[in-house]
Amino acid sequence: MQKASEVAKPKSIGWLVSSYMEYLEARVVAGTSSGKTLKKKRNLLNRLLTNPDRVMLIPQEKLFEMQDKMGSTPAQADAFIEAVGVMYDWAKKRKLVSSNPARGIDKVYVKGDGATPWKAADVKAFFAKHKPGSKAHVAMSVLLWTGCRVEDLTVLGRKNECVIEGVEAVRWQPSKKGSSEVTVPLLPALKTATRAPTVQGGTYVLGRGGKPFASGDSMSAMFKRWCKDADLPTLSAHGVRKGLAELLAEQGCSQYEIMAILGHSEAKTSEVYTRRVERWKLALGAMERVDVSHAWS
Repeated sequence: MQKASEVAKPKSIGWLVSSYMEYLEARVVAGTSSGKTLKKKRNLLNRLLTNPDRVMLIPQEKLFEMQDKMGSTPAQADAFIEAVGVMYDWAKKRKLVSSNPARGIDKVYVKGDGATPWKAADVKAFFAKHKPGSKAHVAMSVLLWTGCRVEDLTVLGRKNECVIEGVEAVRWQPSKKGSSEVTVPLLPALKTATRAPTVQGGTYVLGRGGKPFASGDSMSAMFKRWCKDADLPTLSAHGVRKGLAELLAEQGCSQYEIMAILGHSEAKTSEVYTRRVERWKLALGAMERVDVSHAWS
């Protein structure tokens, strides 16, 4: 079976995109890149294939035009230009092109402060709507009492539970690149919440048919719906983690204790600060000193 790059017109934009995609596919197979990254890049770069036989070095003014047409979705417009720029960097290193037309194009999306942090009253309202045993209740409980990202919420389950020095814990390697392994105590409230559903599976939170959610995006969309059902339309799954960080800081946890719980690998000074066992002691000490389950109730 021929590759897409072998079918495309040589030295055309279609040929370049196909060649780059084949490179990324090989990296996924080798385990050096993620399938999620490949999917995102493909969706963005497919915009270049309206006229695949055109020359592969796109005029910069054409990229400006495409960026302008995406004005209603500025974050996506920036992601598109960035993806194009990375592709041309790849091509330039291989002497396929002499310049990168995406470089020098300013971003159009101005990022705000990000997701709104959850407060104790918000959590109470969410749990008032979503009772123990519901998928929403389990999802919120895992987010609250592990500090995990929504991408990791889709894969965490009993397989991640362990016992360290007689203490039940949850241990996992976050999916975000560069994150350190996280180990936090399995708090009683979390254990109770995850055992409440009548249907149990390989992950704490199950989707349709008792299967895990397919991606962090699908989990985020469902969590957003649960927030709206609880009359909390401005909140999101990401804001739970942000709220936990603020709560821990308010309760006097050090920067390194917060980092141990949330899986940050480096401080602002970019210093790698502790080994695995030290991270566990930091997380355990912080969780014991700050009764997080009580703070959110």
